[in-house]
Amino acid sequence: MPEQQPYEPERAVAGTGMGGQMDLGASEAVTLEKTPSGPDGTDPQDKPRSLWSDAWHDLRRNPVFIISALVILFLVVISLWPSLIASGSPLKCDLSKSQEGSQSGHPFGFNGQGCDVYTRTVYGARASVTVGVLATLGVAILGSVLGGLAGFYGGAGDAILSRITDIFFAIPVVLGGLVLLSVITSNTVWPVIGFIVLLGWPQISRIARGSVITAKQNDYVQAARALGASNSRLLLRHITPNAVAPVIVVATIALGTYIALEATLSFLGVGLKPPSVSWGIDISAAAPYVRNAPHALLWPSGALAVTVLAFIMLGDAVRDALDPKLR
Repeated sequence: MPEQQPYEPERAVAGTGMGGQMDLGASEAVTLEKTPSGPDGTDPQDKPRSLWSDAWHDLRRNPVFIISALVILFLVVISLWPSLIASGSPLKCDLSKSQEGSQSGHPFGFNGQGCDVYTRTVYGARASVTVGVLATLGVAILGSVLGGLAGFYGGAGDAILSRITDIFFAIPVVLGGLVLLSVITSNTVWPVIGFIVLLGWPQISRIARGSVITAKQNDYVQAARALGASNSRLLLRHITPNAVAPVIVVATIALGTYIALEATLSFLGVGLKPPSVSWGIDISAAAPYVRNAPHALLWPSGALAVTVLAFIMLGDAVRDALDPKLR
């Protein structure tokens, strides 16, 4: 017979489930016997999270997302209420102060026309953010609808849309802007927004088409179809929520690109035109005087670079959070 071990109160013996025994400490034995439970009797840590809640959980702990979101929030605020940090008028100029440097009340100095560079830089955010946000919304909606329907139904419509997107991809963006916008004399942001939507939707369309094709092959979609779900219900309730993540990622990154495109077109003289206030216009006006007044070029260029970088960083953070393959 095996020698009997003396009884030790601080030790406990637990069955292994395979005919043997396992010697555990008392604290470990209590842990085995204790079953954590939440309000509904289950372990809160065992509850699965959805893709969106899991992504938000990661984003809140990502310093890149936090920094870029704060920068974008600041840009949105000054775009809506620029007078909060700039009391002057961006159209008020004094030629006697042309190309002068920083002064009291004018920290960024004056440009070639004697306009306050600080005030124009603050007010220039409105045009850039407006063009970027509205163009991104238009591109995302148009591209998602066309690409999603083509991917879901397939057939001749899908083939025709693929050939149309190939044609649009072959058009150089800047050259297309020079041709199309040069005949428009409007000083508003709408022609620029319309041009970006016209040439930007094929990219989102390709992304949405591929996501829908992948999502409609999943088992839960096939099960819903077998239960008699209509095509509209399949698209809205089962496919769209699971196919929209790549579209959001691409659109967020593209927003910064659209802001840079607006500045490029305004710099070339076919985007926004004076008296509109835009970073591209100010960069174009300051370029000939860069040796005598580099500050007039530095501040709007820096604001544009920070804005584009913030949106690209935000898009990268959202991509990392929504793509399970990157975890």
